Amino acid sequence: MNAVYVGLDVHRKLTVYVVEDADGKITAEGSVPTHREGIHSMIEKHALEAGTRVCMESGAQAGIVCDALEERGLIPVVVDASEVRKKARRIGQKTDRRDAFEICDGLRRGIWDSIVFMPSPTIRRLRRILSRRRHFVRLGTQQINAARFLFRVEGLSHKGPAGLTTAGGWAKGMADESAAPIREHLALHAKVWEVANEHITSLEKELRLALESVESIMELLISVPGVGLITAASFIAVIGDPTRFRDSNHVVSYLGLAPSMHDSGDTERQGHITKAGSSYMRNLLCEVAQQTSKRSHPLNPYFVRAMAKGGYKKAAVAVAQRLARILYRLWLNHQRFDVSKLNVERDGTARTQIYDWKIKKPALEVA
Repeated sequence: MNAVYVGLDVHRKLTVYVVEDADGKITAEGSVPTHREGIHSMIEKHALEAGTRVCMESGAQAGIVCDALEERGLIPVVVDASEVRKKARRIGQKTDRRDAFEICDGLRRGIWDSIVFMPSPTIRRLRRILSRRRHFVRLGTQQINAARFLFRVEGLSHKGPAGLTTAGGWAKGMADESAAPIREHLALHAKVWEVANEHITSLEKELRLALESVESIMELLISVPGVGLITAASFIAVIGDPTRFRDSNHVVSYLGLAPSMHDSGDTERQGHITKAGSSYMRNLLCEVAQQTSKRSHPLNPYFVRAMAKGGYKKAAVAVAQRLARILYRLWLNHQRFDVSKLNVERDGTARTQIYDWKIKKPALEVA
């Protein structure tokens, strides 16, 4: 079988394609509708065999196109769209057909470096549910902040609602006689907050159903103290497949928790974390890391030691890095969290009684 290469320029309605042979000669080109049947018709029309590599840019429709290709045994290759633009030979002359040719020819010549991981339909479903939950959590928080702003504007901040996180808190805030001038506006925000929380509850039920397919992985991740349903589910959704990372250092870098580096000549220094990747996952890990400030947490000695060196915030980031490594290893090795594998032990001395855990000291060798 002669090797062929396919390049797709995927858009919302139409997908333009170019097919090349091993010598770079265009053997077919055209366009099909961007849906499963359209992609299948292209495969059938040009008799593309299983194992044929098909390249496209990253984008919103890349997932459904990859699913359609994999159903027929073809191998999808998704390239970062920014790399395609940078390596285009005619930057100022852009057409859909030319983009498809550039993508196809780049695949044949092997010039693409930024290959994007395409998650399975299960992982994409998790990402979609979690993203909608984040949206409505933000919406509910906006209503709380807006209500507190109304109280401040009217000079009622000292009587402002201590907690608008429950329906009772909203009712109490609106029932206050001093809130009469803003009661109607508060009611508007209360209705939106109520609807947002109903959607959050519904999405969490849907999330639990979606997690049944990865229940064994969830049990491993939530065995870590402080890691709950949302954190574990988000880690699964963001990482997708642990085997695609060479080691835990790459996971930390992927999540944007690795420090930035500047090494030039005799100058070598580290800066702030890169903040690449998912900011939401990074925030969740930092929230869990702050729980390690409690003396009962097994990771508390690491938090205390890091805080003594750089302060509270740096300690939270340092422990978040360690948590990312732990979660990755538990998933990769199919193991539950085992405190005996940490370099800590129970602290029973009176001098440091305020801590439940401490770093192990190396045993002295007897001559």
